[in-house]
Parts: sequence; structure tokens; C-alpha cells
Amino acid sequence: MSASSEKLSSLEKILGYSFANRKKLVTALTHASLPRHETNYERLEFLGDRVLGLVVAEMLYRIYPDENEGHLAKRLTVLVQQKALVAVANDVGLAGYVRLSAGEKKAGGPVKDTILSDAIEAIIGAIYLDGGLEPARAFIESRWSSLICTKGPPPDDPKTRLQEVAQAKGLKLPEYRLVSKSGTDHQPVFDVEVAVAGMGTASASASSKRAAEKLAAQKLLESSGDAA
Repeated sequence: MSASSEKLSSLEKILGYSFANRKKLVTALTHASLPRHETNYERLEFLGDRVLGLVVAEMLYRIYPDENEGHLAKRLTVLVQQKALVAVANDVGLAGYVRLSAGEKKAGGPVKDTILSDAIEAIIGAIYLDGGLEPARAFIESRWSSLICTKGPPPDDPKTRLQEVAQAKGLKLPEYRLVSKSGTDHQPVFDVEVAVAGMGTASASASSKRAAEKLAAQKLLESSGDAA
């Protein structure tokens, strides 16, 4: 499957960046379900994740000059997690550009959130490799500025909240255990259990280990009456 020049030009206009080497953009849009000779976006996703974290951390550092490291970290976590990535991907209309195998398309429904979040990180990585940090920063700032809430306290991540609750009660820190991993390489399912002696246990499943841990932590907080 090839990406037409017109379609790539359309996406470049939306991104606000024209690639010197469009192969990088094509790679950023290529899912691992395509044949092995098609270079997929996984390496670019790895790079883009780090560039995103750096730029968003820098934005928060400027916007909240009086907040401590803990509060900044909570804000950062929310802004680089899947929900925020999918929101940006949907705003860009990325689902119409991602390159998937016929089998993946036949799975039905819209493009999965995991694919959208991975692809938007890959695009950031591609922009960084093609043009350097400044255009990558410009793209991130243009898309993430509206997601930064300048009012109210920093949001609580469930895992952070559970750790704070356990410490406040004089209990041991939460212990997370991967119960099982099932599904395919492209559609994995992670089953995770979290336990805090004195509070109990909770289990959850998700398409990534980190997401499953967060869901399990939230369930334990709710069952113990300590949800924020």
C-alpha cells in the first residue's frame, strides 16, 4: 500500500510542517500489521514519546513557575497519556491517514486508540528527525496548549494517588503483578493485579501494562473509599 502525494500534502498542511524527506512521514503512518518489508512506526514512536515529554515538561515549567516537581509531574502524566494523544490524533484526523493491513481493517470499527496514540507520537518523532527540535516543538505547542488546564490543582494519577493514600495510612507501597498477557502482538491484553496490605486487591485489563495498572489502582481506590 502506498500513500499518495496528494494525501501526504493534505496531512502536512494539517500538521503545519512540510517534510524534506516524506519517507519519514510514510513510516510514521505505517502500522506493524503491514508486511515486514514495510518499515513501521515503532522506532519513531519511541523517539516521539521522548520528544513529547521534553517539550511538554518545558511548557509546564514555563506556565507554572511556582509549582513544585510533584505537581508538575502529575500534570505531565496526564498530558502524555493515551487519552491526550488520542484527542490530538482525532483533532488531526489521523485515522484517515494511518496505513493498516487488510486484516487489521477488517477487525471493524474505528482505528484503535492504541494505534492513534502510537502514530501521533511517531509523527512527532518523524518531524524531529526531519527538521530538528524547533518544528517538533512548534507542532506540540500548537496541539497541546489547549489541553493544559491553567486553573485548579494538578490532576491525580490513580497510581500516584494510591501510593499517597497507602503512605498516609502507614501501609506498605502498592505492589503490581502481571497476571497474564493474551491476545496478539498487535492487539495484546494485559491482566494486572495491584495489592496493598491493609487495603485489599484489585484487578484490571487493558491493551498496555501501564494502562492496566492505572485501572487497577483506580478500582482499589474506589473499593476502599479513597477515590479522589
